[in-house]
Amino acid sequence: MAQRSFWKGYLKLSLVTCAVSMTPALSESEKVRFHTLNRKTGNRVVSRYIDSGSGKPVAEDEAVKGYPRGDDEYVMLDDDELEAVALESTRTIDIETFVPIDSIDWIWYDRPHYLTPDDKVGEEAYSVIRDAMAATNTGGIARVVMYRRERAVLLKPHDNGIVVWTLRYGDEVRDGASHWPDLSKNKPDQKLLRLVSQLIDERTRPWDPSMAEDPVQDKLLDIIAAKKKGRKRPAARKSEPAPPTNVINIMDALKKSIASEKRTKGR
Repeated sequence: MAQRSFWKGYLKLSLVTCAVSMTPALSESEKVRFHTLNRKTGNRVVSRYIDSGSGKPVAEDEAVKGYPRGDDEYVMLDDDELEAVALESTRTIDIETFVPIDSIDWIWYDRPHYLTPDDKVGEEAYSVIRDAMAATNTGGIARVVMYRRERAVLLKPHDNGIVVWTLRYGDEVRDGASHWPDLSKNKPDQKLLRLVSQLIDERTRPWDPSMAEDPVQDKLLDIIAAKKKGRKRPAARKSEPAPPTNVINIMDALKKSIASEKRTKGR
């Protein structure tokens, strides 16, 4: 069953406008979730805001945001003050510019969303924008209020539709150059390079979603099912990690790895 849209508004490019709806491309609804309980009573535990000075509960309408300006000093901001800095229109994705898709590094991508036309009238405008981006290998950059904050977004053609990626803020992305080792003076041996390429070839498979399955999820469901039936699951045995091998000769290690791969395939 199709997921309900969580955002409805308009897609706008110059004078071209069409009604659209947006749905998160990711879902965690199937994940096992737990409530925190009082072991003695079995009742759920309720979270409450507590004043750190008086120790008394704080009413929801008395809780405000605070920006620290010193030790135990804050600039308080109300919701209406925070909302005042948002975009004038929270329901229009106005494409401001286009960029080559390949020019945006993966690290800027945050959350994906499916953008679809919301009525028959807007399908033609939606299709024209989507097909033009696909033909030029470009994506549209716009700004929109999502998750209560103004976000830069990338509109990217995908299959027969458009995916809207929220983009990370500039201060969230760290430059990777300071983290990588300097390998410019350490060129790999060509024989080693060929052996590693052969090992990669031996292990190359078509992508399958099962490669990203969560094994912990299935184990948790097994434990829950056993407890429902009044059974206790045996305690899991902790497996000791295999001791590391002291690799002296990389060439010998790669040859052994390739031979092992071939034996595994031959079974």
